[in-house]
Amino acid sequence: MKKFILFLLPLLLFTACGEDCYNAPQPVVFEFVNAADENLIANGTITTYSIQDENQTGVQLTKTSDNRVLLENVGAYDGTKNYKFYSNVKLFDFSIQSSEFNSGCEGFQINKITFTGVGIDVKDENGYYKIIFQ
Repeated sequence: MKKFILFLLPLLLFTACGEDCYNAPQPVVFEFVNAADENLIANGTITTYSIQDENQTGVQLTKTSDNRVLLENVGAYDGTKNYKFYSNVKLFDFSIQSSEFNSGCEGFQINKITFTGVGIDVKDENGYYKIIFQ
């Protein structure tokens, strides 16, 4: 029995364990423009903005150097979550549908973002959403 344990001990010590890893969902970025394609943050039209989830919890937002808004830590769940965007110009609702995946690492992926609101149009612009206020 001792020999068996001595044989197994080095195997357990030198066996490579898979590293724990996590893939966060792709970032969600909004750009707010008017019908003339002018960025509303850059031109000073939008001065205040915030986003809350369905539990009235604020979403951390980061303004990028090109006057877009990065939504921090959204989509890391399995299911659909509703959000509300507030600004000094417009209000609108959107929902993010995400799902869990495992392709070597655990994580989440955003499957669909749905926007609802009066006087907005949304275009998916390869890496960000252009939200056009009309």
